[in-house]
Amino acid sequence: MAEIHPTAIIGAKAGIAEQVEIGPYCVLGPDVVLEDGVVLRSHVAIEGRTRIGAGTAIFPFASIGLPPQDLKYAGEDSELLIGKNNTIREHVTISPGTAGGAMVTRVGDNNLIMIGVHIGHDSVIGDHTVLANNAQIGGHVNIEDYVILGAQSAVHQFVRIGRQAIIGGLSAVVQDVIPYGSVTGERAGLMGLNLVGLKRRGFSRDKIHTLRAAYRLLFAEEGTLAKRLSDVAEKYGDNQAVMEIVDFISSASSRSVCLPRSRSAA
Repeated sequence: MAEIHPTAIIGAKAGIAEQVEIGPYCVLGPDVVLEDGVVLRSHVAIEGRTRIGAGTAIFPFASIGLPPQDLKYAGEDSELLIGKNNTIREHVTISPGTAGGAMVTRVGDNNLIMIGVHIGHDSVIGDHTVLANNAQIGGHVNIEDYVILGAQSAVHQFVRIGRQAIIGGLSAVVQDVIPYGSVTGERAGLMGLNLVGLKRRGFSRDKIHTLRAAYRLLFAEEGTLAKRLSDVAEKYGDNQAVMEIVDFISSASSRSVCLPRSRSAA
């Protein structure tokens, strides 16, 4: 049976699986669902239509699923879905969706969400991300798998961050970041590829060399971006990682793409 501290307040209809641990002074609303192995350390507040996946641990003073910080929110019955095996540290805030978005905020599996992180309404967080202390994520943001956000970075609403990108600490990201990209700066600029991340994820030297060559061609000074995209696709069309970048830039977005401050950066 679930282990629930006597000081915890649990909504009568909340769904609590077996092997759940709920520590002192936690407060759960009636529509909350906790899957097997969830641990709430203490002083955790969870409300709304919120589901927490198996094996996720939430630390003190986290605020999960409470009404979003959106003046247009009118109490609509939106959702927050958090996946498996996440670590959500102290003072994290995660908002549910809104009618102005998809009516749901999603967080995937195996993410490390550090102290003071905010995840805004209608955002989508992939798997295996690291969101460092006090990283701030606006509404409608899409962060793909294996992304790392540095401490005190901020991501503007509607921005997309591609797979395996890395964002430097204290960076303000107001444009889309390509997969495998590395950005930093007060107004973040593209500094090159996330070479450390590529090596950690097992990319061979040849694959990294090809990615760097495609990057240089894609962000060269000559020609238009559309022409360079076409040239890269023609030359490296059989390379999956390169085509991820091409498809990412080519897909529709309300934000422009983050570009290098120096075209020689690689």
